[in-house]
Amino acid sequence: MKIKHIIIAGTLLVSVGSFAQKDELKALKKIYNKDVPSAAELQEYKDNLNKLQPLATEEADKVYYNYYKGVLPQIEMAALGAMPTPLQISKLLTPKAISDLAATYSATLEFEKKSGKKVFTDDINEDITAMKPILWQIVLSLDASKKNIETSQVLYSIYQLDKKELDKLYLAANYAMTAQDYAKALEYLRELRAANYTGEGTTYMATNKATDKEEGYQSKDDRDNLVRLGTHIKPREEKAPSKKGEIVKNIALILIEQGKTDEAKEAIIEARKDNPNDVPLIISQADIYYKLNDITNYKKIINEALEKDPTNEVLFFNLGVVSVTSNQFEDAEKYYKKAIELKPTYVDAYLNLSDLTLKPDAKIVEEMNKLGTNVKDQKRYDVLKAERQQLFNKAMPLLEKAHELDPKNDVVKSNLRAVYSFLELTDKVKALKAEQ
Repeated sequence: MKIKHIIIAGTLLVSVGSFAQKDELKALKKIYNKDVPSAAELQEYKDNLNKLQPLATEEADKVYYNYYKGVLPQIEMAALGAMPTPLQISKLLTPKAISDLAATYSATLEFEKKSGKKVFTDDINEDITAMKPILWQIVLSLDASKKNIETSQVLYSIYQLDKKELDKLYLAANYAMTAQDYAKALEYLRELRAANYTGEGTTYMATNKATDKEEGYQSKDDRDNLVRLGTHIKPREEKAPSKKGEIVKNIALILIEQGKTDEAKEAIIEARKDNPNDVPLIISQADIYYKLNDITNYKKIINEALEKDPTNEVLFFNLGVVSVTSNQFEDAEKYYKKAIELKPTYVDAYLNLSDLTLKPDAKIVEEMNKLGTNVKDQKRYDVLKAERQQLFNKAMPLLEKAHELDPKNDVVKSNLRAVYSFLELTDKVKALKAEQ
Protein backbone atom coordinates (compact mmCIF):
# COMPACT_ATOMS: atom_id res chain seq x y z
CA MET A 1 0.00 0.00 0.00
CA LYS A 2 2.76 2.40 0.93
CA ILE A 3 4.67 1.48 -2.25
CA LYS A 4 1.54 2.23 -4.33
CA HIS A 5 1.22 5.68 -2.72
CA ILE A 6 4.92 6.39 -3.46
CA ILE A 7 4.45 5.42 -7.11
CA ILE A 8 1.35 7.62 -7.40
CA ALA A 9 3.17 10.50 -5.71
CA GLY A 10 6.08 10.05 -8.09
CA THR A 11 3.73 10.06 -11.06
CA LEU A 12 2.10 13.26 -9.82
CA LEU A 13 5.51 14.87 -9.43
CA VAL A 14 6.46 13.96 -12.99
CA SER A 15 3.14 15.29 -14.25
CA VAL A 16 3.58 18.57 -12.38
CA GLY A 17 7.11 18.88 -13.77
CA SER A 18 5.85 18.18 -17.26
CA PHE A 19 3.15 20.87 -17.00
CA ALA A 20 5.67 23.27 -15.50
CA GLN A 21 8.16 22.92 -18.28
CA LYS A 22 5.41 23.33 -20.89
CA ASP A 23 4.55 26.64 -19.19
CA GLU A 24 8.20 27.71 -19.21
CA LEU A 25 8.55 26.79 -22.88
CA LYS A 26 5.40 28.75 -23.76
CA ALA A 27 6.66 31.80 -21.89
CA LEU A 28 10.06 31.58 -23.58
CA LYS A 29 8.51 31.23 -27.03
CA LYS A 30 6.21 34.23 -26.46
CA ILE A 31 9.17 36.51 -25.66
CA TYR A 32 11.30 34.88 -28.39
CA ASN A 33 8.68 35.96 -30.96
CA LYS A 34 8.79 39.61 -29.83
CA ASP A 35 10.55 42.02 -32.21
CA VAL A 36 11.68 44.28 -29.37
CA PRO A 37 11.25 42.65 -25.94
CA SER A 38 11.15 45.02 -22.98
CA ALA A 39 13.70 44.94 -20.16
CA ALA A 40 11.11 43.22 -17.96
CA GLU A 41 10.42 40.59 -20.64
CA LEU A 42 14.14 40.01 -21.06
CA GLN A 43 14.44 39.35 -17.34
CA GLU A 44 11.39 37.08 -17.50
CA TYR A 45 13.08 35.17 -20.35
CA LYS A 46 16.19 34.61 -18.21
CA ASP A 47 14.11 33.59 -15.20
CA ASN A 48 12.21 31.02 -17.25
CA LEU A 49 15.49 29.60 -18.56
CA ASN A 50 16.64 29.07 -14.98
CA LYS A 51 13.34 27.40 -14.05
CA LEU A 52 13.36 25.15 -17.11
CA GLN A 53 16.93 23.86 -16.74
CA PRO A 54 16.26 21.24 -14.01
CA LEU A 55 12.92 20.26 -15.57
CA ALA A 56 14.25 19.55 -19.08
CA THR A 57 15.00 15.84 -18.88
CA GLU A 58 13.45 14.52 -22.11
CA GLU A 59 15.48 14.84 -25.34
CA ALA A 60 13.08 17.34 -26.96
CA ASP A 61 12.98 19.51 -23.85
CA LYS A 62 16.77 19.49 -23.59
CA VAL A 63 17.14 20.47 -27.26
CA TYR A 64 14.69 23.36 -26.95
CA TYR A 65 16.07 24.50 -23.60
CA ASN A 66 19.52 24.65 -25.20
CA TYR A 67 18.05 26.46 -28.19
CA TYR A 68 16.43 29.17 -26.08
CA LYS A 69 19.61 29.48 -24.03
CA GLY A 70 21.78 29.65 -27.16
CA VAL A 71 19.75 32.48 -28.72
CA LEU A 72 19.79 34.54 -25.51
CA PRO A 73 22.40 36.98 -26.94
CA GLN A 74 20.05 37.60 -29.88
CA ILE A 75 17.13 38.25 -27.52
CA GLU A 76 19.36 40.67 -25.61
CA MET A 77 20.28 42.39 -28.89
CA ALA A 78 16.62 42.62 -29.89
CA ALA A 79 15.88 44.30 -26.55
CA LEU A 80 18.38 47.04 -27.48
CA GLY A 81 16.17 48.16 -30.35
CA ALA A 82 16.54 48.26 -34.12
CA MET A 83 20.10 49.71 -34.20
CA PRO A 84 22.42 48.25 -31.57
CA THR A 85 25.91 49.76 -31.68
CA PRO A 86 28.95 47.72 -32.83
CA LEU A 87 30.23 47.81 -29.25
CA GLN A 88 26.94 46.40 -27.91
CA ILE A 89 26.99 43.68 -30.57
CA SER A 90 30.59 42.73 -29.77
CA LYS A 91 29.78 42.48 -26.05
CA LEU A 92 26.87 40.12 -26.68
CA LEU A 93 28.20 38.14 -29.64
CA THR A 94 31.44 37.05 -28.00
CA PRO A 95 33.42 34.22 -29.65
CA LYS A 96 32.11 31.81 -26.98
CA ALA A 97 28.48 32.95 -27.47
CA ILE A 98 28.86 32.52 -31.25
CA SER A 99 30.38 29.07 -30.78
CA ASP A 100 27.58 28.05 -28.39
CA LEU A 101 24.97 29.38 -30.81
CA ALA A 102 26.46 27.48 -33.75
CA ALA A 103 26.46 24.24 -31.73
CA THR A 104 22.86 24.89 -30.61
CA TYR A 105 21.67 25.55 -34.16
CA SER A 106 23.33 22.36 -35.42
CA ALA A 107 21.83 20.24 -32.65
CA THR A 108 18.35 21.72 -33.15
CA LEU A 109 18.42 21.27 -36.94
CA GLU A 110 19.60 17.68 -36.53
CA PHE A 111 16.87 16.91 -33.96
CA GLU A 112 14.09 18.44 -36.06
CA LYS A 113 15.28 16.60 -39.16
CA LYS A 114 15.17 13.35 -37.17
CA SER A 115 11.81 14.06 -35.58
CA GLY A 116 10.24 15.37 -38.77
CA LYS A 117 8.80 18.39 -36.93
CA LYS A 118 10.03 21.81 -38.01
CA VAL A 119 9.68 24.11 -35.03
CA PHE A 120 12.72 26.35 -35.45
CA THR A 121 14.33 25.04 -38.66
CA ASP A 122 13.09 27.90 -40.85
CA ASP A 123 14.01 30.49 -38.20
CA ILE A 124 17.50 29.03 -37.90
CA ASN A 125 18.12 29.01 -41.65
CA GLU A 126 16.96 32.63 -41.90
CA ASP A 127 19.14 33.61 -38.94
CA ILE A 128 22.20 31.91 -40.43
CA THR A 129 21.80 33.87 -43.68
CA ALA A 130 21.35 37.14 -41.79
CA MET A 131 24.19 36.49 -39.34
CA LYS A 132 26.96 35.56 -41.76
CA PRO A 133 27.86 39.16 -42.75
CA ILE A 134 27.79 40.21 -39.06
CA LEU A 135 30.02 37.32 -38.05
CA TRP A 136 32.44 38.10 -40.87
CA GLN A 137 32.78 41.68 -39.60
CA ILE A 138 33.49 40.25 -36.14
CA VAL A 139 36.20 38.07 -37.70
CA LEU A 140 37.79 41.14 -39.32
CA SER A 141 37.64 43.04 -36.03
CA LEU A 142 39.24 40.18 -34.07
CA ASP A 143 41.90 39.76 -36.76
CA ALA A 144 42.74 43.47 -36.60
CA SER A 145 43.22 43.07 -32.83
CA LYS A 146 45.54 40.06 -33.41
CA LYS A 147 43.21 37.81 -31.39
CA ASN A 148 44.07 34.67 -33.32
CA ILE A 149 42.40 32.11 -31.04
CA GLU A 150 39.12 34.05 -30.99
CA THR A 151 39.29 34.65 -34.76
CA SER A 152 39.74 30.93 -35.31
CA GLN A 153 36.81 30.18 -32.97
CA VAL A 154 34.38 32.49 -34.82
CA LEU A 155 35.51 31.21 -38.24
CA TYR A 156 34.87 27.65 -37.10
CA SER A 157 31.44 28.72 -35.85
CA ILE A 158 30.61 30.13 -39.29
CA TYR A 159 31.57 26.75 -40.73
CA GLN A 160 29.39 25.00 -38.14
CA LEU A 161 26.46 27.16 -39.18
CA ASP A 162 26.95 26.22 -42.83
CA LYS A 163 29.08 23.17 -43.62
CA LYS A 164 29.49 24.41 -47.20
CA GLU A 165 31.72 27.18 -45.82
CA LEU A 166 34.87 25.06 -45.99
CA ASP A 167 36.96 28.14 -46.74
CA LYS A 168 36.12 29.39 -43.24
CA LEU A 169 37.26 26.06 -41.79
CA TYR A 170 40.53 26.44 -43.72
CA LEU A 171 41.02 29.92 -42.28
CA ALA A 172 40.11 28.67 -38.79
CA ALA A 173 42.88 26.08 -39.08
CA ASN A 174 45.40 28.72 -40.15
CA TYR A 175 44.54 31.05 -37.28
CA ALA A 176 44.73 28.15 -34.83
CA MET A 177 48.21 27.33 -36.13
CA THR A 178 49.29 30.96 -35.80
CA ALA A 179 48.03 30.90 -32.20
CA GLN A 180 49.95 27.63 -31.69
CA ASP A 181 46.71 25.90 -30.74
CA TYR A 182 47.91 22.78 -32.52
CA ALA A 183 45.22 20.47 -31.16
CA LYS A 184 42.45 22.58 -32.73
CA ALA A 185 44.47 23.18 -35.90
CA LEU A 186 44.98 19.44 -36.36
CA GLU A 187 41.26 18.79 -35.78
CA TYR A 188 40.29 21.38 -38.41
CA LEU A 189 42.93 20.25 -40.93
CA ARG A 190 41.81 16.64 -40.66
CA GLU A 191 38.22 17.76 -41.17
CA LEU A 192 39.32 19.59 -44.34
CA ARG A 193 41.17 16.48 -45.50
CA ALA A 194 38.11 14.28 -44.88
CA ALA A 195 35.97 16.72 -46.87
CA ASN A 196 38.48 16.51 -49.77
CA TYR A 197 38.84 20.30 -49.69
CA THR A 198 41.13 21.78 -52.35
CA GLY A 199 40.47 25.52 -52.04
CA GLU A 200 40.71 25.90 -55.80
CA GLY A 201 38.60 28.60 -57.34
CA THR A 202 38.39 32.35 -57.63
CA THR A 203 38.77 34.84 -54.80
CA TYR A 204 37.06 38.17 -55.37
CA MET A 205 39.28 40.92 -54.01
CA ALA A 206 38.54 44.54 -53.09
CA THR A 207 40.24 47.17 -50.95
CA ASN A 208 38.44 48.29 -47.80
CA LYS A 209 38.43 52.11 -47.88
CA ALA A 210 38.32 52.36 -44.08
CA THR A 211 41.39 50.18 -43.44
CA ASP A 212 43.12 50.50 -46.84
CA LYS A 213 43.56 46.72 -46.72
CA GLU A 214 42.65 44.31 -49.47
CA GLU A 215 40.04 41.72 -48.51
CA GLY A 216 38.99 38.51 -50.24
CA TYR A 217 35.46 37.18 -50.79
CA GLN A 218 34.33 33.83 -52.12
CA SER A 219 31.22 35.33 -53.69
CA LYS A 220 31.41 37.85 -56.53
CA ASP A 221 28.02 39.23 -55.47
CA ASP A 222 29.25 39.86 -51.91
CA ARG A 223 32.29 41.75 -53.19
CA ASP A 224 30.32 43.69 -55.83
CA ASN A 225 27.70 44.71 -53.24
CA LEU A 226 30.41 46.25 -51.07
CA VAL A 227 31.83 48.11 -54.06
CA ARG A 228 28.35 49.40 -54.92
CA LEU A 229 27.87 50.53 -51.31
CA GLY A 230 31.09 52.51 -51.63
CA THR A 231 32.90 50.82 -48.71
CA HIS A 232 35.33 49.02 -51.03
CA ILE A 233 37.29 49.93 -54.15
CA LYS A 234 39.70 48.38 -56.68
CA PRO A 235 37.83 45.12 -57.38
CA ARG A 236 39.89 42.33 -58.93
CA GLU A 237 39.93 38.56 -59.18
CA GLU A 238 42.57 36.10 -58.04
CA LYS A 239 42.80 32.43 -58.96
CA ALA A 240 43.42 30.21 -55.95
CA PRO A 241 45.63 27.12 -56.45
CA SER A 242 44.98 23.80 -54.74
CA LYS A 243 45.66 23.81 -51.00
CA LYS A 244 45.72 20.02 -50.64
CA GLY A 245 49.50 19.90 -50.36
CA GLU A 246 49.60 22.69 -47.80
CA ILE A 247 46.90 21.02 -45.67
CA VAL A 248 48.66 17.67 -45.58
CA LYS A 249 52.01 19.37 -44.95
CA ASN A 250 50.56 21.26 -41.97
CA ILE A 251 49.05 18.05 -40.60
CA ALA A 252 52.48 16.43 -40.86
CA LEU A 253 54.26 19.44 -39.31
CA ILE A 254 51.93 19.38 -36.31
CA LEU A 255 52.50 15.64 -35.90
CA ILE A 256 56.27 16.25 -36.01
CA GLU A 257 55.82 18.98 -33.38
CA GLN A 258 54.03 16.37 -31.27
CA GLY A 259 56.89 13.92 -31.76
CA LYS A 260 54.85 11.66 -34.08
CA THR A 261 57.42 11.51 -36.92
CA ASP A 262 56.34 8.18 -38.41
CA GLU A 263 52.69 9.25 -38.37
CA ALA A 264 53.69 12.48 -40.14
CA LYS A 265 55.48 10.61 -42.92
CA GLU A 266 52.58 8.19 -43.27
CA ALA A 267 50.06 11.05 -43.56
CA ILE A 268 51.80 12.56 -46.55
CA ILE A 269 52.55 9.20 -48.19
CA GLU A 270 48.85 8.32 -47.98
CA ALA A 271 47.93 11.68 -49.49
CA ARG A 272 50.32 11.12 -52.38
CA LYS A 273 48.77 7.74 -53.14
CA ASP A 274 45.54 9.58 -53.93
CA ASN A 275 47.31 12.37 -55.86
CA PRO A 276 50.61 11.01 -57.23
CA ASN A 277 51.04 13.84 -59.77
CA ASP A 278 50.08 16.74 -57.51
CA VAL A 279 53.21 18.94 -57.57
CA PRO A 280 52.31 21.05 -54.48
CA LEU A 281 51.79 17.80 -52.57
CA ILE A 282 55.17 16.47 -53.75
CA ILE A 283 56.77 19.73 -52.59
CA SER A 284 55.02 19.38 -49.24
CA GLN A 285 56.48 15.89 -48.86
CA ALA A 286 59.92 17.30 -49.62
CA ASP A 287 59.39 20.04 -47.02
CA ILE A 288 58.67 17.41 -44.38
CA TYR A 289 61.96 15.65 -45.12
CA TYR A 290 63.73 19.01 -44.93
CA LYS A 291 62.10 19.64 -41.55
CA LEU A 292 63.43 16.24 -40.45
CA ASN A 293 66.90 17.20 -41.78
CA ASP A 294 66.77 14.33 -44.30
CA ILE A 295 68.46 16.25 -47.12
CA THR A 296 69.00 13.18 -49.31
CA ASN A 297 65.29 12.39 -49.52
CA TYR A 298 64.47 16.10 -49.77
CA LYS A 299 66.58 16.53 -52.92
CA LYS A 300 65.29 13.26 -54.37
CA ILE A 301 61.66 14.35 -54.03
CA ILE A 302 62.31 17.93 -55.23
CA ASN A 303 63.88 16.45 -58.38
CA GLU A 304 60.79 14.29 -58.77
CA ALA A 305 58.71 17.47 -58.64
CA LEU A 306 60.98 19.11 -61.23
CA GLU A 307 60.37 16.22 -63.63
CA LYS A 308 56.69 17.14 -63.53
CA ASP A 309 57.21 20.91 -63.38
CA PRO A 310 60.61 21.74 -64.94
CA THR A 311 59.95 25.50 -65.08
CA ASN A 312 59.27 25.94 -61.37
CA GLU A 313 61.85 28.51 -60.23
CA VAL A 314 61.02 28.00 -56.54
CA LEU A 315 62.09 24.36 -56.72
CA PHE A 316 65.47 25.32 -58.18
CA PHE A 317 65.84 28.03 -55.52
CA ASN A 318 65.08 25.51 -52.76
CA LEU A 319 67.64 23.10 -54.19
CA GLY A 320 70.13 25.94 -54.06
CA VAL A 321 69.38 26.51 -50.37
CA VAL A 322 69.82 22.84 -49.38
CA SER A 323 72.95 22.55 -51.52
CA VAL A 324 74.53 25.37 -49.50
CA THR A 325 73.48 23.55 -46.31
CA SER A 326 75.26 20.45 -47.63
CA ASN A 327 78.35 22.50 -48.64
CA GLN A 328 77.69 21.71 -52.33
CA PHE A 329 78.45 25.24 -53.45
CA GLU A 330 78.87 24.57 -57.18
CA ASP A 331 75.45 22.91 -57.29
CA ALA A 332 73.98 25.78 -55.31
CA GLU A 333 75.32 28.34 -57.80
CA LYS A 334 73.90 26.33 -60.69
CA TYR A 335 70.46 26.12 -59.06
CA TYR A 336 70.30 29.83 -58.15
CA LYS A 337 71.27 30.81 -61.69
CA LYS A 338 68.60 28.48 -63.09
CA ALA A 339 65.99 30.08 -60.79
CA ILE A 340 67.01 33.53 -62.09
CA GLU A 341 66.89 32.29 -65.68
CA LEU A 342 63.32 31.10 -65.15
CA LYS A 343 62.33 34.23 -63.21
CA PRO A 344 64.59 37.25 -63.86
CA THR A 345 62.79 39.20 -61.09
CA TYR A 346 63.56 36.66 -58.35
CA VAL A 347 65.03 38.96 -55.66
CA ASP A 348 65.83 36.21 -53.14
CA ALA A 349 67.75 34.25 -55.78
CA TYR A 350 69.95 37.29 -56.54
CA LEU A 351 70.47 37.86 -52.81
CA ASN A 352 71.38 34.24 -52.09
CA LEU A 353 73.66 34.08 -55.13
CA SER A 354 75.49 37.19 -53.90
CA ASP A 355 75.89 35.58 -50.45
CA LEU A 356 77.26 32.46 -52.10
CA THR A 357 79.68 34.57 -54.17
CA LEU A 358 81.02 36.23 -51.01
CA LYS A 359 81.21 32.96 -49.05
CA PRO A 360 85.01 32.46 -49.58
CA ASP A 361 85.61 35.93 -48.08
CA ALA A 362 85.52 34.67 -44.48
CA LYS A 363 88.42 32.25 -45.09
CA ILE A 364 90.39 34.89 -46.97
CA VAL A 365 90.03 37.35 -44.09
CA GLU A 366 91.00 34.63 -41.60
CA GLU A 367 94.22 33.94 -43.56
CA MET A 368 94.98 37.67 -43.91
CA ASN A 369 94.70 38.14 -40.14
CA LYS A 370 97.34 35.44 -39.57
CA LEU A 371 99.94 37.04 -41.83
CA GLY A 372 102.96 38.85 -40.44
CA THR A 373 104.84 41.94 -41.65
CA ASN A 374 107.68 40.29 -43.57
CA VAL A 375 108.04 40.72 -47.34
CA LYS A 376 106.68 37.26 -48.18
CA ASP A 377 103.57 37.74 -46.03
CA GLN A 378 102.98 41.23 -47.46
CA LYS A 379 103.01 39.81 -51.00
CA ARG A 380 100.52 37.13 -49.96
CA TYR A 381 98.41 39.84 -48.31
CA ASP A 382 98.27 41.78 -51.60
CA VAL A 383 97.20 38.64 -53.49
CA LEU A 384 94.45 37.94 -50.99
CA LYS A 385 93.29 41.56 -51.07
CA ALA A 386 92.98 41.35 -54.85
CA GLU A 387 90.96 38.13 -54.48
CA ARG A 388 88.60 39.90 -52.09
CA GLN A 389 88.30 42.75 -54.56
CA GLN A 390 87.27 40.27 -57.26
CA LEU A 391 84.67 38.65 -55.00
CA PHE A 392 83.03 41.97 -54.08
CA ASN A 393 83.06 43.17 -57.69
CA LYS A 394 81.38 39.92 -58.71
CA ALA A 395 78.71 40.21 -55.99
CA MET A 396 77.98 43.91 -56.61
CA PRO A 397 75.88 43.59 -59.82
CA LEU A 398 73.80 40.83 -58.24
CA LEU A 399 72.93 43.04 -55.27
CA GLU A 400 72.36 46.07 -57.51
CA LYS A 401 69.87 44.04 -59.54
CA ALA A 402 68.10 42.90 -56.37
CA HIS A 403 67.97 46.51 -55.16
CA GLU A 404 66.58 47.66 -58.51
CA LEU A 405 63.83 45.03 -58.24
CA ASP A 406 63.05 45.68 -54.57
CA PRO A 407 64.34 49.12 -53.47
CA LYS A 408 62.77 48.82 -50.00
CA ASN A 409 64.38 45.50 -49.10
CA ASP A 410 66.49 46.30 -46.01
CA VAL A 411 68.64 43.15 -46.25
CA VAL A 412 69.55 43.92 -49.86
CA LYS A 413 70.37 47.55 -49.01
CA SER A 414 72.50 46.56 -46.02
CA ASN A 415 74.52 44.03 -48.04
CA LEU A 416 74.92 46.41 -50.98
CA ARG A 417 76.12 49.20 -48.66
CA ALA A 418 78.75 46.83 -47.22
CA VAL A 419 79.96 45.97 -50.74
CA TYR A 420 80.13 49.64 -51.76
CA SER A 421 82.01 50.48 -48.57
CA PHE A 422 84.60 47.75 -49.15
CA LEU A 423 85.11 48.87 -52.75
CA GLU A 424 85.41 52.48 -51.51
CA LEU A 425 82.56 53.65 -53.73
CA THR A 426 81.76 56.60 -51.48
CA ASP A 427 79.28 58.30 -53.79
CA LYS A 428 77.25 55.11 -54.10
CA VAL A 429 77.21 54.66 -50.33
CA LYS A 430 75.89 58.23 -49.92
CA ALA A 431 73.23 57.70 -52.60
CA LEU A 432 72.08 54.51 -50.89
CA LYS A 433 71.88 56.22 -47.50
CA ALA A 434 69.94 59.12 -49.05
CA GLU A 435 67.16 56.68 -50.04
CA GLN A 436 66.27 56.05 -46.37
